[in-house]
Amino acid sequence: MRICFWGYIADALRGKTGGGGELQIAMLAKTLARSGHEVVVVDLDIAEKFVTDDGIEVYPVKGYNNGIKMLRTFTHRLPGLYSELKSLNADVYYCRIREYRHIIVYWAARKVKARFILGLASDLDILDIRTRYRHFYSSNVKDLWGIFNGFSSELVYPFLLRKADCVLVQHRGQKELLESKGIASVVFPNVIDTSGITPVSNPERNYYVYVGSLDKRKGFKDFFRVVQLSPLLSFKVIGSPRDKTGDQYNEKLRSFKNVELTGRLSHEETVRQISSSRALISTSPMEGFPNIFLEAWACGIPVLSLYVDPGGVIERERLGGVFHGNIDSLLSALNNPVSSDGFMERARSYVERSHALNPERIRMINDLFINICSERK
Repeated sequence: MRICFWGYIADALRGKTGGGGELQIAMLAKTLARSGHEVVVVDLDIAEKFVTDDGIEVYPVKGYNNGIKMLRTFTHRLPGLYSELKSLNADVYYCRIREYRHIIVYWAARKVKARFILGLASDLDILDIRTRYRHFYSSNVKDLWGIFNGFSSELVYPFLLRKADCVLVQHRGQKELLESKGIASVVFPNVIDTSGITPVSNPERNYYVYVGSLDKRKGFKDFFRVVQLSPLLSFKVIGSPRDKTGDQYNEKLRSFKNVELTGRLSHEETVRQISSSRALISTSPMEGFPNIFLEAWACGIPVLSLYVDPGGVIERERLGGVFHGNIDSLLSALNNPVSSDGFMERARSYVERSHALNPERIRMINDLFINICSERK
């Protein structure tokens, strides 16, 4: 079976840390390639074709940067993307991360009579536009081109949700929301390779850790308030500013003696820092199923989330705490840490059972794509 992915995932395929969505696409592509499928990728950021160690062929879009600026999107880029995708003649085309150019992938799939899969990367993908504006567009749209991208995706995404041959969601909550809109979907949880996650022999356990982009979208202002109101506790912040909110509060935190700002770290070092912490703090108001939650639980570390509980798993599996936007409740939890009695084993058991890239999950991934392909029209 020939499976085509697309997006800015060349770095993730090479083992460099990228965004959560890109990491999930890369893991899925690698898993399918290692299972014997022919996997191809189209990436707009590369100039020359290359082949990964797993045998994944990664293609550029020829002439992508040719043409006149402001016009080349329509004269070169979109037509070039369509031509490249069509020429690959895959059996299945997979898209993830909200993006208006998915319509080009859909058209290419239909042209070659292939199956089209749309995977959700966030709850924001299927919530109302007012919520997206509040939590995404207000912090990410910075110019006219960003406005065009946002407007175009608002037109395209509802169409793709209804026309996709299969919609993959990250947790039960997303599935129920789509059901209320009359859209069928399949729960396909994020996966994690736990083989490289080993316990730290002498964990510090004297600080709380924040991992991710420092920006409005991740609730970094709320995290600043948590630190400001907890002068007797220690924190580590792993990540770099990505907007004005991140810049502003990152600068303010430099004067706090109880905060260590590490900047971006390698994935290996990030996991080590999480494993040595008391808990992972999340102040993001909107997510899908964060990879960083899975990494914390794989390390045996609880997640203290101000807002997000993907599919209700934190409360149901007792994997930390969810505080429904109440900072005072989060502060109380920081001063009264989650009991360690059996937590580490419970958290690791949940990850292994529900998300680990083990032989059973690899079989499930293969079965999913084979079944979708077998329904090819």
